[in-house]
Amino acid sequence: MKCLTYQIIKLALSLFLVFLIFNCSNESIKNDSIIVNNPLENPEDGPPAGNPDGDSAIPSDAGLEDVSNPDTIIGNGSPESCTCDAVVNAVAKGGKITFNCGTQPVTIIMDKPAKVFNNANPEVIIDGGGLVTLSGNGATRILYMNTCDANQVWTTDHCQNQDTPKLTVQNITFADGNSTSETEYSGGGAIWVRGGRFKAVNSRFFNNVCASIGPDVGGGAIRVFSQYNNLPVFITNSTFGGAEGYGNIGSNGGGISSIGVSWTIINSLFSHNKAIGNGGNPSEAGTPGGGSGGAIYNDGNTMTLSIFGTRIEENEVNSYGSSIFFVSNDHSGNIKIDNSIIQNNIGGSWYPIYPSISMHSDTPISVTNSTIE
Repeated sequence: MKCLTYQIIKLALSLFLVFLIFNCSNESIKNDSIIVNNPLENPEDGPPAGNPDGDSAIPSDAGLEDVSNPDTIIGNGSPESCTCDAVVNAVAKGGKITFNCGTQPVTIIMDKPAKVFNNANPEVIIDGGGLVTLSGNGATRILYMNTCDANQVWTTDHCQNQDTPKLTVQNITFADGNSTSETEYSGGGAIWVRGGRFKAVNSRFFNNVCASIGPDVGGGAIRVFSQYNNLPVFITNSTFGGAEGYGNIGSNGGGISSIGVSWTIINSLFSHNKAIGNGGNPSEAGTPGGGSGGAIYNDGNTMTLSIFGTRIEENEVNSYGSSIFFVSNDHSGNIKIDNSIIQNNIGGSWYPIYPSISMHSDTPISVTNSTIE
């Protein structure tokens, strides 16, 4: 009887030990997966999304969209099931789009851009879950929306000012986009947008390029026109470049570029982006034009550039505005900078008030709790 009791106790202890080993092993896997499986946080996968020191408040309309009930899930659990065609088809249908490509980071090579159809769904949300990179492979733009492009279907008689589609990219990386072959809708190496609404949240933009010369073309990563009712594009907790070898490049606006569009940029990072045109806008005699706005290029009339909790550093230009180029043609635009650092940007001239910021001297600019040097 004593022998039987001893065997039962021994078996129980053995089972308990196996449980502890299995449970600890699983916990280790869980902890490792949190680090390894999220390229937005893993330094080995490139700079993380956003300014790590950014702590400015995020308005609800600038934050993440709910994708708990997606309309389309790209992939069946394997990396091979996540293809360019699947992305293109999902974006064409619109709605809430997520990915199921496995538990490890995946790069989807795009051989053509995914295009939003204006009559498909009033919202298009692309959520990479922190694991997905869409790559243009150095050959193509990655994402396109244009409410005034008849090929994407006109839905109103005022395409330049309509409230939908609303396009959101979140928890995702756009890399190696290239729009240099585009002629009619140039600029925007990774993303080109006109009309409706657009925002990027928890996203990264690496090594995207657009046209290298020209006085009014740009947006190595993003180019935007005509947002509904002049509401701002939101860029929240996102990174453009972020380290040497990751920067975006264009004639103007190495990171982002727009005409007549307001931006609100929150807790984000712009670094190592370049505006490589030459001669400004309008082009100086004997030059091809461009080279302004190392990180940000804003042109147009009534518009506001709001920068909160953001770092803009080590961007470079040939002409004007090594960090920011902001020209309001009718002198009705304004700039707001709070809780931000703008420093160590390289090149350019025409800085009437703050170093690295090209603007009209009478443009209202509010700077609080920030460093600009």
